[in-house]
Amino acid sequence: MSLFGDGLDAAVQKAFTRPTPKSAPAQMRYLVKQLKGTRAVAQMLRISQRTVERYVKDQIKKPRPDLAARLEREVKRRWQPQIRARARQRAATTGGIVIDTRARMGYTAPIGSTDESRVRHLTVALPPQHAARLFDAQEAGADDARLQEIAAEALKDVYFQESGRRAGSLEEVRFTDIEHLEFDL
Repeated sequence: MSLFGDGLDAAVQKAFTRPTPKSAPAQMRYLVKQLKGTRAVAQMLRISQRTVERYVKDQIKKPRPDLAARLEREVKRRWQPQIRARARQRAATTGGIVIDTRARMGYTAPIGSTDESRVRHLTVALPPQHAARLFDAQEAGADDARLQEIAAEALKDVYFQESGRRAGSLEEVRFTDIEHLEFDL
């Protein structure tokens, strides 16, 4: 489970204009339509092609929990791609992204400053260039550690340095022990 990747996906999913299909047969029909066949869906979900056909015909209605989770995840990943792209584009160009987190944060600074890490609860609006970096890294397949580094750099710039107005000698921000993380567009 990817904390940052899932958080960014959840933020984009809030922009959906229609709800995703709820029932397993409806979700299966949607995937069959998207992937243009039952064989591709069966391979993706790691089930038999005949099982997919039974879901499509409403002969099976309730999947086992692990299949239900995979099915829902794949549907959400493919649902309304144009709206998803538009929401990401808007965040990366004009709107920015809001990060709400409760985590241990500290920083590396010159001797004499109080750089001790402590748990902070922050809700910070990140400008579009930081949102663009997060979304670009996610699209490129960056792991959670890389997304965390990018978020730490964004918090350093926006929260600690106020976009260059203070704490100019701040070197690095430590962003660890994340208790809560949520993104919003």
